Amino acid sequence: MENKELIPNLFRTEYQKIVSVLCSLFGIHHIEIAEDIVSDTFLAASEAWAIKGIPENPTAWLYKVAKNKTKNHFKRTDIFEKKIVSEIKYNAQLHNPEIEIDLSEQNIADSQLAMIFAVCNPCNSNEAQIALALNLLCGFGISEISDAFLSNKEVIYKRINRAKEKLKEENIKIQSPSSTEISERIDTVLKTIYLLYSEGYYSTSQNTTLRKDLCAEAMRLTYLLIQNKTTNIPEANALMALMCFHSSRFDARTSESGEVILYQDQDETLWNQELIDRGTYFLGKSSVGNILSKYHLEAGIAYWHTLKSDTLEKWKHILELYNHLIILEYSPIVALNRTFALSKVIGKQEAVIEAEKLNLTDNHFYYSLLGNLYTDSDNLKALHHFETALKLAKTVSDKNIISKNILELSSKTKN
Repeated sequence: MENKELIPNLFRTEYQKIVSVLCSLFGIHHIEIAEDIVSDTFLAASEAWAIKGIPENPTAWLYKVAKNKTKNHFKRTDIFEKKIVSEIKYNAQLHNPEIEIDLSEQNIADSQLAMIFAVCNPCNSNEAQIALALNLLCGFGISEISDAFLSNKEVIYKRINRAKEKLKEENIKIQSPSSTEISERIDTVLKTIYLLYSEGYYSTSQNTTLRKDLCAEAMRLTYLLIQNKTTNIPEANALMALMCFHSSRFDARTSESGEVILYQDQDETLWNQELIDRGTYFLGKSSVGNILSKYHLEAGIAYWHTLKSDTLEKWKHILELYNHLIILEYSPIVALNRTFALSKVIGKQEAVIEAEKLNLTDNHFYYSLLGNLYTDSDNLKALHHFETALKLAKTVSDKNIISKNILELSSKTKN
C-alpha cells in the first residue's frame, strides 16, 4: 500500500486508540493535548515515510513516536508537575518523572471502553454525543462529520468543542466503568452507538463510503462492549445482531448510479450471507436472561427481512414484533412500518384505516405509505398522496423514489 493510502487508513484505525490511552491516563481536562500529540505523530509519519519509505511495522512506529512525543511534551512544560501528577492512574508513577505510556493491546481496549462511557454521557445532547463519538472514538475529522450531518464545518466544530467543555465542567472521569456505572449508563452508551449506526445506514449523505464507515465504526464500538465481560450484556449482542442484519443488505440498497433500491426490488444475491450468519449468532447470544429490549425486537424484524420470500408467516412474525416494539417504545416511524406489515397480513384496505389514524401530516413517509396502500383500489387518491409526499420530501433519493411512483401510477391511471 502506498504512503498516501496507508496513512489515512492508519489514522482511522490507530488515532482513536492512542488518543484513548492518553486521555485515560491524563484525564478529560487535557484532551486537546492528547489530540495534538497524536496529530503531530501522524504528521511526523507523513514527512518521514515520504523520505525514508514506509517502516516494516508502521503501527509500532506510530506507537513509539507517540510515546516519545508525549514524554518530550511534558519535559518541556510544567503541566506534568502541576496538573498531571495528581490525576495519573498509576501510583507507581507518582514520584517518577519518566512517565511510561502503555500501548499494549489490553490497555488500548480498556482505555477505549473507558472513553466510550465518558463520551456517551447524558450531560450532552444526543447530537453532541454522536459528533464527539465520531471525532474521539472513531477518528473522523470535522469535514467528514459535517458531511455525515449535512451541516457546515463551523457548526460541527462548535458542537464538538461545547461537548468537550461540558465533560470538563462535569469533571467526567475516564476510567473503567464499575458495575454500578455500567448498569446506570449502558442504555445511554447503546443509544449513542445505535444513533451513530443510524446516521450511516439511513444517512441523507450521498457519500456511500462515508455511510459504510459510520456503520463499521458503530459495529466496532459495539464489539468492544461485547468483548469486555462486564459490558457483554444481551442488549449489546442484540444491537450487534441488528447492525449485522442491516449491513448485510448494504450493497443491494443502491444502484451503480447511486439511486436507492427499495427492499422488494433488491437483488438477493448481493446480500452478505456472512453478515447474516454473524447476526444470527449474536441474536442467539442476546437471548439469555429475560430482558427484551428494543434492540432485540428490531433485530428480530431485521432478521425476517433477510428472508426474501414474501410469505404470510414472515409478515405475521414481523407484525408481532412491531406490536411489541410500539408498546415498548413508540415512534412515528415504528407506527408507519407496523402499518405496512399490517397491510401484508390483513390487506391494504383494512390497513388504510389504521394508517389514517396516525395523521402524521408533516411526514412524507406517511403520505408515501398512504399512496402505496391506495394504489389499485383508488389510484387518483394514491396519486394525490404521492404528490403530497413529494412536496414534503427533503432528500434527493426520497424525491426520486416518490417521483418514480407518481410516474408509474400516472401511466396506470391513463390506461
